[in-house]
Amino acid sequence: MQYRRFGRTDWQVSEIGYGMWGLAGWTGSEENEYNAALDRSVELGCNFFDTAWGYGAGQSERTLGELVKRNSGKRLYIATKIPPKNFKWPSKPEYPLEECFPASHIIEYTEKSLHNLGVETIDLQQFHVWEDDWAQHEEWQKAIEQLTRDGKVQHWGISVNRWEPDNVLNTLKTGLISAVQVIYNIFDQAPEDNLFPLCRELDVAVIARVPFDEGTLTGTLTKETTFPSNDWRATYFVPENLNSSVEHADALRPLIPSGMNMPEMALRFILNNPDVATTIPGMRKIRNVEANMASSDGKALDSALIESLKGHRWDRTPTSWSQ
Repeated sequence: MQYRRFGRTDWQVSEIGYGMWGLAGWTGSEENEYNAALDRSVELGCNFFDTAWGYGAGQSERTLGELVKRNSGKRLYIATKIPPKNFKWPSKPEYPLEECFPASHIIEYTEKSLHNLGVETIDLQQFHVWEDDWAQHEEWQKAIEQLTRDGKVQHWGISVNRWEPDNVLNTLKTGLISAVQVIYNIFDQAPEDNLFPLCRELDVAVIARVPFDEGTLTGTLTKETTFPSNDWRATYFVPENLNSSVEHADALRPLIPSGMNMPEMALRFILNNPDVATTIPGMRKIRNVEANMASSDGKALDSALIESLKGHRWDRTPTSWSQ
């Protein structure tokens, strides 16, 4: 496992972290299986775990808390998120800050997360949605300053809405945010335009989420793929999105190097960018953990391949199903 500096925090985090959404809210998650996968990730050197209260109303946080207890001798970094008060994902420009993150709500859900995790301090507490128009509001600023003074949170981050990487730039300039979490993968390259240069300038850490484009870049989806009605992906991979996603993935197949598969190529594309501190694939099985962690070996993709993959940038805008 390779490690990278996590921005101004100076943490050394595993460049392959662990995204824990899939442990709650996706079908096919079995407790014994995913706990074994989590334990294996720690054995292989993973030390950065990203969860949220919104993942199963605290279920995923409690799972992470148990993992930390089982590995009390190791330094594992905990990142979680505060849900918006209106429980609507993503936020929209017309939502006032008071509807999503009043100070009392920020404090209440940080306390809930502390309880679920079973810890006295959270390494990285993030806002689970965001609007950059909120940047100068004192309401959230005073709340996070209080929680930091009280020792309940070490650093603060923002999880940017899907396909809106610029919807945080002014907020980062306040100097109160240490990390930004953004969708970045072979298709979603837009963060390179404005967000990554600003993060570099301000020494803000970048967490690259959705490295496999919600499954598209695993290469396993077909136009006939369906999901159970209680699986989040059933509302995301509507025909309009599924068909186009499969076509974009199929166009990548000729580029996959010999001895490599599409998920590995997708991870190595992300790790090729030094602006990324860590990427957080979702993993529920030991075999996925072992395959993904193996991508962190310090070996870069061929520069010609990187250039070819740059040509598969797919700019999308939020829509009714993109959530």
